[in-house]
Amino acid sequence: MTNPSFLRRVLFADAVISAVCGLLLDFGAEPLGALFGMPPALLRWAGISLLPVAAFIAWLATRARPTVALVWLVIAGNVIWAIDSLALLFTPWVAPTLLGTAFVVAQAAIVVVLAGLERQGLRALA
Repeated sequence: MTNPSFLRRVLFADAVISAVCGLLLDFGAEPLGALFGMPPALLRWAGISLLPVAAFIAWLATRARPTVALVWLVIAGNVIWAIDSLALLFTPWVAPTLLGTAFVVAQAAIVVVLAGLERQGLRALA
């Protein structure tokens, strides 16, 4: 793991997961909103916001040796996304169903795992 290939694979996985989740939330906002007990507009805009992020992370994953500062930006963004996702559950803006709560917690956990793997990939480069 001393070469950048591990980090690049993790970044690519992050990009794919972000893009798939973004498309799912954008195009499935209405049915998912009903299923999750969340406003469809919130889901749609969350999905739309993930698409340029996914494109940026995919671009970063194509670099022969990803720029450390940009990888830290991705890690910070992932951590902020996870914290904000969990914090949302404690606001009056949503009244999630059990499935909605499980979805938010699961996606936040996946994002934290990705951030941890990206951090591990950076350590391997050092």
